Amino acid sequence: MGTHNDDDGGGSAPRLAPEADARLLVVDDEPYILDTLTTALRFIGYRVETAASGHQALRAARDALPDLILLDIMLPDLDGLEVARRLRQEGLDTAVIFLSARDERRDVVAGLRAGGDDYVTKPFGLEEVAARVQAVLRRTRGRPGPTGPEVLRYADLEMDLDARRVTRGGREVELSPTEFRLLRYLMLHPERVLTRAQLLEHVWSYHFNGDDTVVATYVSYLRRKLGGAATGGELIRTRRGLGYELRAGAGTGDE
Repeated sequence: MGTHNDDDGGGSAPRLAPEADARLLVVDDEPYILDTLTTALRFIGYRVETAASGHQALRAARDALPDLILLDIMLPDLDGLEVARRLRQEGLDTAVIFLSARDERRDVVAGLRAGGDDYVTKPFGLEEVAARVQAVLRRTRGRPGPTGPEVLRYADLEMDLDARRVTRGGREVELSPTEFRLLRYLMLHPERVLTRAQLLEHVWSYHFNGDDTVVATYVSYLRRKLGGAATGGELIRTRRGLGYELRAGAGTGDE
């Protein structure tokens, strides 16, 4: 399974004007396809990240917050459909174009139902992929996310996803990448109890039964940086034996 270029036989990707320097994530476990697509899309002008498995794709999507994901369906761990479902469940409205050797109608329908915006069958031409990327970006860039375009808000807390900037009551809060991901997930699910297992999976992409104290440690870091009574009260509540929730006026004690 590979790509072919059917534009002019010259082996070079077309120069199509990218949509405002968009960020792309290319996911495929075949090195040749991954390298070919990445090279072609970067040549056009896009910023491109890559992943070779489903778990890598989830982690990269959460970290990079791309505008569009080119997502192979047949991956060695989680298939592309499951990756898309998880991202949609987390509130990520990133555009998805599925890549697959399967071209039967039921496969295309399954991809669209999983949250895909388009479906390209292998082998494909680079010109076709580039044109589809441009068309999907034109339709989807700037569409509102869960709480507005690129910004999450809760109480006096605001997170600018594009600028990677967090403020509370107008005061900027400096966060590490992991703290940012943790707070982002809490803000996507406000006033909902999230278990440590959920946070490990969706923030750290961990799938193991080992020590989960890392969650408590980073919640503690977040609480300290977000402040308490002097800045409008605690925002992260510990639900003993259950997990954590983002809730205004959470208080300092466990419940």
